[in-house]
Amino acid sequence: MKLIVICGATATGKSDLAVELAQAINAEIINADSMQIYRGMDIGTAKLPVNERGNVAHHMLDVLDVTQDSTVAWYQDQARAAVTEIHSRGKDVIVVGGTGLYIKSILDDLNFPDTDPVVRATLELELATIGLNPLFERLEKLDPAAAIAIDRANARRVIRALEVIKITGKPFTANLPKAASTRYPNAMQFGLSADRDDLTERISKRVDRMWEMGFVEEVDRLIASGITSARTAQLALGYSQIIAIRNTGVSEEAAKEDTKIATRQYARRQETWFARDERISWISKDQPRLEFILKELEKINS
Repeated sequence: MKLIVICGATATGKSDLAVELAQAINAEIINADSMQIYRGMDIGTAKLPVNERGNVAHHMLDVLDVTQDSTVAWYQDQARAAVTEIHSRGKDVIVVGGTGLYIKSILDDLNFPDTDPVVRATLELELATIGLNPLFERLEKLDPAAAIAIDRANARRVIRALEVIKITGKPFTANLPKAASTRYPNAMQFGLSADRDDLTERISKRVDRMWEMGFVEEVDRLIASGITSARTAQLALGYSQIIAIRNTGVSEEAAKEDTKIATRQYARRQETWFARDERISWISKDQPRLEFILKELEKINS
């Protein structure tokens, strides 16, 4: 049974291509977008409506409430279980999304996770406001073994250890480097590339369309449902900007523009992440994407 990955920056057409491919080869889809896992976060995450999923089974969509926090370790367990279950029924799997760490958690045995800018910024702000000692005391409680191994005066390493704990949901020492290992050595990865100017325009149009579809009203409903009571969901692109409208009086126009800027920055980070993985075959926007993948699959089958 095959495992196929479709990845790339936001707004490159991954979801639609995944449905087309799944229909062509009778596969099922596993979501690898860290915010599409949340129920009710639909417009702002560009989640495909049910009537646009082509009768293809989708997994890891709408599995958490916005009041729940997710971790990479949790996602890894759930997604790998889904792969096993789908394969057991004799069907291929298509993993689709732009959250590189989620995709990596399926394919590889994680060592150190890559940095999370939001988690890192939060910890650095705490360092600046409350100092290093409280952070080290937190580390002692969460991972005593790491606290023994790390110099309590080494702020960089203390913050890194706390960051890893937050990202993975596991002790820092559980993530110490091991020999690299790939769980699915025959997985095929395809990345969707896009011209920078074209992608900027696509992002701008997508954000405008989100507002037209009632994005602000969606976030208001989620605020009433408790999205601000947990950490992860409220930090999603667009959602945090609209929450700021309600909390600080930022104008809608400013929030919309900030969402466009933040999304462009995120797309660049995604491109950087995926560019480092030499296992990915890249498909340009001018290539017939579905046909390209089907031809590559034929090579494997022949």
